[in-house]
Amino acid sequence: MTDPNTPLLTVDEAAVRLATGVRFVRRLIAERRIAFVHIGRHVRIPASAVEAFIQEGMVAPITAASVHGRAA
Repeated sequence: MTDPNTPLLTVDEAAVRLATGVRFVRRLIAERRIAFVHIGRHVRIPASAVEAFIQEGMVAPITAASVHGRAA
């Protein structure tokens, strides 16, 4: 469950935060890859869900030790 104090974003606002198009955000919703809320016929996305989506997609940088197979 999300924090009730988390602001809810429109699809347009979520697209701006993700630096993508609205179409991509709508696809995330359709594929249930991001949490969203129906308010009547409107769709809102908790700001925390956008941040969580970004964190889940975060890829760690490559280090010299990982390239050469040594433990860090």
